Amino acid sequence: MAGTEKSKNDALSSAARASLDKNRAAEPESFSSVLVGDDGNTIIHHDVVAKIVGMAVGEVDGVHELVPWGANQTVSAFAKRVIGKSMRDLGVNVDVGTIEAAVDVRIVTVYGKSIVTIAGNIRENVRERIEGITGLRVTEVNVEIIDLFFPDTEQQEARSTRAR
Repeated sequence: MAGTEKSKNDALSSAARASLDKNRAAEPESFSSVLVGDDGNTIIHHDVVAKIVGMAVGEVDGVHELVPWGANQTVSAFAKRVIGKSMRDLGVNVDVGTIEAAVDVRIVTVYGKSIVTIAGNIRENVRERIEGITGLRVTEVNVEIIDLFFPDTEQQEARSTRAR
C-alpha cells in the first residue's frame, strides 16, 4: 500500500510539473503555481497573487501609492491600466512556488506617518491576505520606500493651478 501511495503522489507531482511547464510555454510572462491535492490540482497564476498583494498594500494606512519598476514608471503604470502589462509594472513582484510565496513591493508613503509602522503593517496585511486567500505560505515581504507624499503641497499646487 505504501508503494502505491508513493507512486500516486509521484504521478500527481509529475502531472503538476507538466501542467506548470505547459502554462509557462503557452504564456511565458504569466507563470503559475500548482497546488497539488489528493482530489486535483489548483493552478494560481502569479498575476493573481500579485493583484492580491496590490490590494493588500493599498489597504494599509500611510501608503500613498505603489511605484512601478523601471525607468519609464509613469508610462508603465498607464500602460497597465490601458492595455494590461505585468504586475511588476505596478510596483509588485512575486515569486510563487507550490507552497510558498515571496513578495517585493515599492511604495510612496505619506509624510508624517511612521515608515517602520507602515512597512510592518504591509507585511502583516500581505501575509494575512495571501495565506488566507491562496493557502500559500509567505516567506518574506520586502518593502522599498521610494518617495514621500506631501498632502499639503499637492493641495497648494492644485489651488494655484486653478487660480491661473
